[in-house]
Amino acid sequence: MIYQIKVRTQGKGLLSITEQVESAVATSKVVEGLCTVFIQHTSASLVIQESADPKAKRDLEKWIERLVPERDSLFTHTAEGPDDMPSHVKAALTATSIGIPVVGAALVLGTWQGIYLWEHRSAAHTRTVIISILKG
Repeated sequence: MIYQIKVRTQGKGLLSITEQVESAVATSKVVEGLCTVFIQHTSASLVIQESADPKAKRDLEKWIERLVPERDSLFTHTAEGPDDMPSHVKAALTATSIGIPVVGAALVLGTWQGIYLWEHRSAAHTRTVIISILKG
């Protein structure tokens, strides 16, 4: 089963989409299988990360900004502004798809794990995420 969700971001940062993915799994009625989550963009990404302590989210956001700063003299692809190429590098360092087992009609996430869309652009965007749930 294939589901599509639209996620409105407010600019750079991690945004939990765990509930939307869990809802798709519940709607699918798949008891055992695999849930694949895919983002159709090159300047945003997906990660499974700590969901209990908001400090972990802030630390990740600060870390990636330090790792891939805007206005790096190496970047020539700047057609859409100084965050253009850094957003592509950040997406390349993370993931555009993730797979999560489904057991007992639920995602098998660890106790503190959540699914996040990571917006790498400064401006707000509407991102398209595809959720594919395969019966095992």
